[in-house]
Amino acid sequence: MDEVEVVVAHSERATLRVGDVFLKVDVDQARVDVEVEAMSLVPVPTPEVLWRKPPVLAIAAVPGATLGSLGGPATGSPSAWAAAGAAIRKLHEAPLPPRTGRAGRSIDVLAAELDEECALLVTTGLLPADLVTRNREVAEAALRPWTPAFTHGDLQIAHVFLDGDEVTGIIDWSEAGQGDPLYDLATFTLGHEDHLDDVIAGYGTEVDLDVIQAWWSMRSLLVVRWLSEHGFDPFTPGCEVDVLRSRM
Repeated sequence: MDEVEVVVAHSERATLRVGDVFLKVDVDQARVDVEVEAMSLVPVPTPEVLWRKPPVLAIAAVPGATLGSLGGPATGSPSAWAAAGAAIRKLHEAPLPPRTGRAGRSIDVLAAELDEECALLVTTGLLPADLVTRNREVAEAALRPWTPAFTHGDLQIAHVFLDGDEVTGIIDWSEAGQGDPLYDLATFTLGHEDHLDDVIAGYGTEVDLDVIQAWWSMRSLLVVRWLSEHGFDPFTPGCEVDVLRSRM
């Protein structure tokens, strides 16, 4: 019998792997609705939905492997990273979905959330004030008008699978919807800045690097406290706190 592997687990959701099947348990069925809908709409490879019985969604594993993980070594050739960039561009050029996604929060909402989180990071002593202040300044460049695209909303490097130079599947679509396309590019390259040029080459159009860097700071500032409170360690070398330190 296949062993049960706990892929991720915290108070909001858990993902288990049994053989070639992933079982996603989520207390928020709206997130599952978004995920299933997004996978039916996007023009890029996604996992097959096997069955759904709330609160569980069963999906098939996708072939291939990721290009690495946040805090871990990156793998893959420059052409593999470029292939990922091309797949992201294909997603962003798809017809807009009906929903606003994680990457589509308004400037006012983001600014308020960022200011609150920065204050908490300092008052709780989780991060030094100068580190927070500097990265809040960098993050400001992301607070600008943008043209909406079909975005994944949580396009971590661990969510994109490739076989050689071919993208075989993109997983975890619960944050998908209309949003800022540079949010996806920044999320995918977070902690792996040295591969940004390859990704942009595959993406096939110029992007504002200041905004990419701003999203690196923004995303890291917004998740450090949550990660610390949910059993993850953003202080691991190469992870979010190191991303913030690299902006100093």
